[in-house]
Amino acid sequence: MTERAPQRTPNRQLAALIAEAGFSHAGLARRVDQLGLEHGLDLRYDKTSVTRWLRGQQPRGTTPALIAEVFTRRLGRRLSAQDLGLDACAPVYAGLEFAATPEEAVDIVSGLWRKDSGSHAELRKIAFTPAGLVVPSRDWLIGRADERVGRGEPPPAALHAGSGRVPQQGARLAVPRQRGAERGPGQKVSGGDVAALRSVGELFRALDHAYGGGHARQALVRYLEHEAEPMLRGTYGENLGRRLFAAAADLTRLAGWTSYDLAAHGLAQRYYVQALRLAQAAGDRAYGSYVLVTMSRQAVYLGHGREAVQLARVAQQGVGAAAPPLVQALLHAAEARGHGVLGDARACNAALARAERALESARPGEDAPHWARTFDEGRFAAEVGHCHRDLQQYRSAIRHAERALQLSPPAYARSRLLCRVVLATARLAVGELDQACALGAEAALQASEMRSVRATEYVRDFERRLEPYRDAGPVRTYRDRVSALR
Repeated sequence: MTERAPQRTPNRQLAALIAEAGFSHAGLARRVDQLGLEHGLDLRYDKTSVTRWLRGQQPRGTTPALIAEVFTRRLGRRLSAQDLGLDACAPVYAGLEFAATPEEAVDIVSGLWRKDSGSHAELRKIAFTPAGLVVPSRDWLIGRADERVGRGEPPPAALHAGSGRVPQQGARLAVPRQRGAERGPGQKVSGGDVAALRSVGELFRALDHAYGGGHARQALVRYLEHEAEPMLRGTYGENLGRRLFAAAADLTRLAGWTSYDLAAHGLAQRYYVQALRLAQAAGDRAYGSYVLVTMSRQAVYLGHGREAVQLARVAQQGVGAAAPPLVQALLHAAEARGHGVLGDARACNAALARAERALESARPGEDAPHWARTFDEGRFAAEVGHCHRDLQQYRSAIRHAERALQLSPPAYARSRLLCRVVLATARLAVGELDQACALGAEAALQASEMRSVRATEYVRDFERRLEPYRDAGPVRTYRDRVSALR
């Protein structure tokens, strides 16, 4: 006697939402396919697929999350896969959304923090998605500042300009239970709380610079979950709320940066997208451009030069010519790195020239954001050295890498290591094998004392370039020294 296939229960939740949205079966399938393309997925659903879902079949992979996003955009309210009677959203998609409201942004980013601080190892294995850069950067560029971010306090009595109406207070969202949080939801946030977030950011940033992302990342994510999230769900006015969102954006970008340093590239991408949205809630356009530059640097590292250039240009367009010279220098240097990866020497040199002019016009003590003040002659020389290495202009790469090492402070240990590998690579390319191996061995020693996949990969790339000279004495000496380290 053969077994019967289990009988499926019709999905009435999905049917009701299809009716509410006014979708045809073919229209829903088409929209899911289009959204999939935005994220690099070739899905090819049709009206028969929708019929199966309505009969109770569960779509696989990221599709439940994509269907939920289609309904969210159509109906103007956040819907989850569970709201549609589908299985939970796959983490492959979660986190790439650019939230419609500050409240929704808090929901999305706090979900990332909780998953990342828990035992969700798959979150750290998801792949980087170049197509996932398009929508967030576009939405940031054309988006307007949020009118209201304050929570739990009466709205200001001032009228909207030209509207003649008092603004309505936004609806309070249901607050999920905080796992292990010492502060309860609805806490009154103070200026000291925001200052503490800033101080913690400086501490973790210093650890990252000196010892790599692995020494800072997990503790930082737990801090965001247990301290930052209760604050964001607390009570604060408009001005303090903007400052709170700005501090949360900075810490979230740093969580992405440390994830990137450990090669968790898909996770890092999601943190960057959410940091970009938090920066918009903060009303800090310049910091949003910095997040885009960080995204551009990751694209460079992964070899996506075209996307790196586009992100840097969106950042430039977003802040305009009124940005402080240090900010402009940083944005143009990021664009140059993208051109370098693409092998476009003319565009690369033009972007470097713009960065250099902006850097020269900066005055000591000018009112530049704290994150831009570290972009000085040493940092610029390191960017130029990387560009010329990528363009195979090795003599110039040597000159600029040496200057970067002379000017960079010891606290930026990882940056100095990466620059030392660029110098070793360039010296190897011009035939200076002894010097190249000595520099490479020094970098390998430093990498062994860090928790940085990026540093290790730089050293391994150098070692691959040594392969044609494997029988030479300096290379054998290098291998002996490095083998002892490992």
